Amino acid sequence: MRAESPEDILAVRRVHAESFATPPGAAEPIEAPLLDRLRADGTVLSALTFVAVRDGEVVGSVVCSRGRIGERPSVGLGPIAVLPSHQRQGIGSALMAAVIDAAQVAGEREIALLGDPAYYARFGFLPAAQLGIQSPGPWGEYFQARPLTHLDPSRDGGPFRYASAFDSLEDTADEH
Repeated sequence: MRAESPEDILAVRRVHAESFATPPGAAEPIEAPLLDRLRADGTVLSALTFVAVRDGEVVGSVVCSRGRIGERPSVGLGPIAVLPSHQRQGIGSALMAAVIDAAQVAGEREIALLGDPAYYARFGFLPAAQLGIQSPGPWGEYFQARPLTHLDPSRDGGPFRYASAFDSLEDTADEH
């Protein structure tokens, strides 16, 4: 596990392209161009973006970007991917542990993500609504947050907003 470097960008894109399904009518999974847009808009948090390497090959990746809860900075985690040939070997868990540790060291207050509650609960994620954090979409319990400090829902909650690159996901979904 190590921080992503500029030399990893193409390999990281490949990991995400190979790890997710391609929507009908699309040339590639939406996560690959999402990464391009996150990098282009400068919201990737390099201190919270990691790769897993095996035998010199990038086999896993987690990218975090700057989100907001109201006007307050927050962390949006995702996408996260592990090559299918390397899944179920603890790589995704190691990527999650690296992000959580680094975010705590950086003084971040929470991490938000969209994912399977059964999987992410093991890392301390809760439905974000329990923390007073409002989902940016109709995702219910799948929109989750992991507090890194004590959060007071009445003071620290509010609507979550991912980096603007995520806005294009709605446009992409509308096209397909």
